[in-house]
Amino acid sequence: MSRIAISNPADFGKVAVLLGGDSAEREVSLLSGTAVHQALLNRGVDAHRIDPRGGVADRLSGFDRVWIALHGRGGEDGVPQGLLESLGLPYTGSGVLGSALCMDKLRTKQVLQGSGIATPAYAVARSHADCESLGQSPGLPMMMKPVLEGSSIGMSRVDTSDQIISAFDKAVESGCEVLAEAWVDGPEYTAAVLQGEVLPLIKIETDAVFYDYEAKYHSDATRYICPCGLPEEQEQQFRKMAARAFVAAGCSGWGRVDFMVDATGEALVLELNTSPGMTSHSLVPMAAKQAGIDFDTLVWRVLETSFENVAMQEVVNAG
Repeated sequence: MSRIAISNPADFGKVAVLLGGDSAEREVSLLSGTAVHQALLNRGVDAHRIDPRGGVADRLSGFDRVWIALHGRGGEDGVPQGLLESLGLPYTGSGVLGSALCMDKLRTKQVLQGSGIATPAYAVARSHADCESLGQSPGLPMMMKPVLEGSSIGMSRVDTSDQIISAFDKAVESGCEVLAEAWVDGPEYTAAVLQGEVLPLIKIETDAVFYDYEAKYHSDATRYICPCGLPEEQEQQFRKMAARAFVAAGCSGWGRVDFMVDATGEALVLELNTSPGMTSHSLVPMAAKQAGIDFDTLVWRVLETSFENVAMQEVVNAG
């Protein structure tokens, strides 16, 4: 879908900003949602914050559309998207399929592989018995991560065989399968996608072992480099790859594609995020700023994606 541009705030009607929720990323979601809500007010939108903790369906009566600022399970995994569709409420970002798929790191990797998009080698662990072979495949060092968490929650770098079980135990506390992913020695980048356009890439540098929760949301030492410093031709190549991954995973509206570049220069997609953070340390606002889009305008344009979802549904129904 091409962009459906809105110029009058009244055209959005009464907008609910969903924030908080019950996931492990609640703290970040509250920060994101508060910033989004203020930006909408700044632009004259009739916006109201709603924390869905404890139930939300009956509290959405009278609203015209929803800005989803929820992160993690129960927020960007297709569950609220399905609820909103059943209520007939347009919402921002990806639909049920794209949201559910991208919350699942394992199935996302499988779809990417099937689409010819490179991703680090991996294996799945569901028990201590499964851990016995991980030292050989994917091999050491590796990253151990829960399949259904975001924001680096439950993740550990594993350098030696005797660290595998403890890393697995940490990841499995999230109550899902565990992904053991080959460690990639190389720079990390992120590509923000907004209404069909891939924004300037950001290179991420951290002095931590990896780009963990502390480095993402609290550390002032993490370095975000935008423009990213790549040659123009290579950046364009990576932006095209990110766009392909976004489409392959069924995403729409806006989101983020995270990838690393290995020693051969190949981009390996780590994951996709369908409801990225909108905090002071968040990546999409940084990329938007480099593209000449201020924060309030970015939030407005994300809200425009709720019209794009309606238009796409009309196309499906007409077919």
